[in-house]
Amino acid sequence: MWLETIDFVQQNPDCFERWLTIGHITGSAWIVDNSHKHVLLMHHRKLDRWFQPGGHADGDPDIQQVALKEAQEETGLTDIQAVDSKLFDIDIHLIPANSKDTAHLHYDIRFLMQADRNEPLKINSESKNLAWVLLEDVYRYNDSESIMRMVKKMKIISKIFE
Repeated sequence: MWLETIDFVQQNPDCFERWLTIGHITGSAWIVDNSHKHVLLMHHRKLDRWFQPGGHADGDPDIQQVALKEAQEETGLTDIQAVDSKLFDIDIHLIPANSKDTAHLHYDIRFLMQADRNEPLKINSESKNLAWVLLEDVYRYNDSESIMRMVKKMKIISKIFE
């Protein structure tokens, strides 16, 4: 996925624009609590599935800032911190056609972020629900390869912090 994403960016100067109909870069935040044992998931209204917060770059090439902005908007959290500036994960997934858009690919760039689990969450128009979920229970919400790959990475990182 890394090489495919690099190729996509090199071949599409407008890769950060939502209007690029073949696909575009998106930014997501894998938000863990201070113990690194819980992750924040949102029940996406349009797709009716649980995912990490994230969204469109709308022309902004600072994709980590995009991921942070989307995470704040979609969760209501005000104090989200990037764990570091390195990429946590990359995923390429198909977004099905809907009344506004044709089917297209999201080249999702994901960053590891941290927040206080005690800060109140606020559901917005893009989500049905928000939940802090134990890493061991994430599969009950979404057991896709993409999500489970991030769970595995987080379990490795958590052992380092023990």
